[in-house]
Amino acid sequence: MYVAVKGGQRAIENAHKLLEEVRRGDSTIPELSLDQVTEQLGLAVDRVMAEGSLYDRELAALAIKQAQGDLVEAAFLIRAYRTTLPRFGSTCPIDTRSMQIERRISATFKDLPGGQVLGPTYDYTHRLLDFSLARAGDSPKPLGHAPEAFDDRVEDSGREVVPRITELLEGEELIETVTCDGERSTADLTQNPLKLPASRDVRLQNLARGDEGFLLGLAYSAQRGFGFAGHPFVAEIRSGEVGVTIVPEEIGFPIEIGKIRITECLTFNRHDGSPGCAPKFLLGYGIAFGRNERKAIAMALVDRMLRSREIGEYIRYPAQDEEFVLLHSDNIEASGFVQHLKLPHYVDFQSELALMRQRREEFEKDENYNNGGETHEIEHRVVEGTARS
Repeated sequence: MYVAVKGGQRAIENAHKLLEEVRRGDSTIPELSLDQVTEQLGLAVDRVMAEGSLYDRELAALAIKQAQGDLVEAAFLIRAYRTTLPRFGSTCPIDTRSMQIERRISATFKDLPGGQVLGPTYDYTHRLLDFSLARAGDSPKPLGHAPEAFDDRVEDSGREVVPRITELLEGEELIETVTCDGERSTADLTQNPLKLPASRDVRLQNLARGDEGFLLGLAYSAQRGFGFAGHPFVAEIRSGEVGVTIVPEEIGFPIEIGKIRITECLTFNRHDGSPGCAPKFLLGYGIAFGRNERKAIAMALVDRMLRSREIGEYIRYPAQDEEFVLLHSDNIEASGFVQHLKLPHYVDFQSELALMRQRREEFEKDENYNNGGETHEIEHRVVEGTARS
């Protein structure tokens, strides 16, 4: 990761003071509080938590305020802070079937066990500016709790269980069966560097904290024909709170230490079969902190594309290229590499300048170029012909 280098100390200190002044803005306007950011810019907070790889709404709100709303910079701040935190252990896998549903929809089955729960969404709103929001003090009246439409199955814990869409097709063997290898420990991308080729669990970790815009562009490219042979389907999107549990060594059984809000997406993708593999629907999977549907859907589509090599598909498109996707999806790395160009490159440029002067002298001494010789004309015609073809 490229970071700032030392320069003139006084100039840097003055730049910091000026930044603080600009960040505060007009002092006659009340300062933005973290509660305001958390409650009214919730989707921005969710994105920063996801790409910063740390679930803490207050810290994400602080990062957004400090970065003046620059979400990539805010994610960078969160990612950097995360490295200073101690690790007490690992949690058990979360069970999204027992999620306290806030929103759950399916684009493949209208009447599904557990029901459709629209929840809070922009999907059905008109994309028109609501000028009533410009008037301070206008707050919507609370609607209270909407009626729940869940399946009647209940876990031992008393938490209602909403079955997955995949359970509807398992009996027909039309969908792949995903199993967990209990003998192999799950990799941890935050502790170990990325190595290629990567296992699916590493790829999913990479995508989960990858840049939403980058993944969205890749998913869009695959839908436009640079990837999918058939139309992908959103089998299910669900968002809500899930319990987080750990198993302390001193007691030996799981205890719930808190809850987090997540968004999960499963996609169906047609696979016409290959030698030794019958035609069936393959699954794409996406998950993200908070309400983050666009990211979860894009992640699920890209996850399916990155499985191309495993199922014998020819790799020809960017979304299928594991190295291209995984090494360029991290906006923290990308931002640092691009923005380091702002830093002093005086010595590098002087060497480039000397080289260009030398090349220019050689160019002017070359008779074929200087006198409009036959060699230059032939090369010019060849280049033009190549461009037309």
